[in-house]
Amino acid sequence: MLTLETVLQAGAIAGIVIGVCLFIFVIIIVSNLRIVNQTDKYIIERMGAYKTTWGTGIHFLVPFIDKVAKKISLKEAVLDFAPQSVITKDNVTIQIDTVVFYHVTDPKLFAYGTNDPILAIDYLSSTTLRNLIGELDLDATLTSRDIINENMRKILDVATDPWGIKVSRVELKNILPPQDIREAMERQMRAEREKREKILLAEGQKQSAILIAEGNKESRIRNAEADRQAQILEAEGKAQSLREMKQAEADGIKAVRQAEAEGIRMLKEAKADEAVLQLRYYEALAKMADGKATKVFIPNNLAGLASAASVIKASIDENREENK
Repeated sequence: MLTLETVLQAGAIAGIVIGVCLFIFVIIIVSNLRIVNQTDKYIIERMGAYKTTWGTGIHFLVPFIDKVAKKISLKEAVLDFAPQSVITKDNVTIQIDTVVFYHVTDPKLFAYGTNDPILAIDYLSSTTLRNLIGELDLDATLTSRDIINENMRKILDVATDPWGIKVSRVELKNILPPQDIREAMERQMRAEREKREKILLAEGQKQSAILIAEGNKESRIRNAEADRQAQILEAEGKAQSLREMKQAEADGIKAVRQAEAEGIRMLKEAKADEAVLQLRYYEALAKMADGKATKVFIPNNLAGLASAASVIKASIDENREENK
């Protein structure tokens, strides 16, 4: 026969069992709830096989059947690989470290396309880099980073498509030639800088010489122009002086002619005859005798004097005709 105490004990035990079961059920429910963020994707497997891909929101796993096989971030990721030894076309060994930027475009392919996508990208970038650098010499490698980056990005992007990966960018972070090559490059750069310096100095000296020559040329041109103007002015002055002298000489001759004409006119008005002319002739002879002449020729007869007077009169008449 059941007693009250037995019933109470049985009820307490049943309540405990029910409470434990409820607690376990709540724990199971809570533990199988998943909240997926906006930048994440969950790969869900059921009984070991791919079931679905969870996006943003609250999701529930079927206990003991479903599981989250992989949590994948859709953010862009960066892979910084260790430096690699690469041989150029001209047989120079250089160290290059590469940085790859990528993001996942298909979570299912990323989860099941390859066993280790990161390791696959590492090996793929190494082989691609060796192939590209092997076709270039050292100088082309150092000056063609953008071309190498773009070619690597295209090759890696195509190769990683089956893995659900999009390679957005590839960068060659460092290119380190051997020490002796770096020293030779430094010497070459120093020589190039010195060459440019000498070229600039020579160009400056050339420009200075050109400017000085142009200045001298301009100075000579101006001096020649000044000399020419001085010569023109001097010639014009001489010509003006010559014209004035000629004019003065002409005025003098004119004055003399006028004086002679006036004398003739006065003689004519005074009605000078041959006796007066003969007397003037004797006065002229007396003046000639008073001079320094050592010999004086006198006509031996009056006829000669008369003829001389006639000559003088004819001369006077001729001058008078010319003045008219």
